[in-house]
Amino acid sequence: MLRYVTSRLLYMLPVIWLVVSVVFLMIHLVPGDPIAMMLGEGAPAADLEAARHTYGLDVPVGQQYVNYWRGVLHGDLGKSLRFNQSVTSLLLSRCPFTMKLTFAALAVALALSIPAGVRSARRRNRWEDRAISFVSLLGLSFPNFALGPILILFFAIFLGILPVSGSGTWMHLVLPAITLGGALAAILTRMVRTAMLEELGQDYIRTARAKGLPESTVVYKHALRNATIPVLTVVGLQFGALLAGAIVTETIFSWPGIGRLTVQAITNRDYYLVQGCILAIGLTYVLVNVITDLLYSVANPRIRQ
Repeated sequence: MLRYVTSRLLYMLPVIWLVVSVVFLMIHLVPGDPIAMMLGEGAPAADLEAARHTYGLDVPVGQQYVNYWRGVLHGDLGKSLRFNQSVTSLLLSRCPFTMKLTFAALAVALALSIPAGVRSARRRNRWEDRAISFVSLLGLSFPNFALGPILILFFAIFLGILPVSGSGTWMHLVLPAITLGGALAAILTRMVRTAMLEELGQDYIRTARAKGLPESTVVYKHALRNATIPVLTVVGLQFGALLAGAIVTETIFSWPGIGRLTVQAITNRDYYLVQGCILAIGLTYVLVNVITDLLYSVANPRIRQ
């Protein structure tokens, strides 16, 4: 197991390097001067040159690339041009909000998809199955940038029972979590239904029923336990999609997470902050996939062999 974990962690290194390198090159190829945006177009040339030297932007792009990775290896992600703070401190202050939103959205998706998928499989080809399939298809077709404003209009403005935006209490988390977890719930519902239909047709299920076990025990203790193995893989892969979707969702609800910080950094051409945000998202995504592989190997012993 230790060798397996080590190999997976080594695989993540070239992925992180490639992602950050591509982002570094792309943001430097975009026309515009971030220092001029920071100081204003009327700033004296001497001040512009001094600021470029302070932030290390007065050297060739190749040297900037080397300097950036040298800083990363020493735990220094640079200083934000827009906020004039350490990128590391900004990420550490915003990361808990993004993690809270992501796990809340994941909880919403699982709470909706597992009962719906099991119910759909048990009522195959009946009106309940068709209704759940229709709702899941609707959820797949409805993007979060459209669902978010609709939820705001209905629950925050029309009913007035939930806050529009910001953070502070658990009520501020409800609408963003539903918005972000809705599409994932639709995907997982169809996955759970398919996996449950396959498991319910297995011989061990017929044997369990022949022994006289209660139907709830057969479905939830035996069939659902084995059906969650492929669903677990999808959850791990979709965790990265939640992080990507958090960029839009956090912007809609003014949620102070890394996603909204990324949008602000891109808007202001904040080189170091953009690179730091992408590095944080990439590391989180890769680590979650490693954890998913480990959980999958625990759930399915044949993987370890």
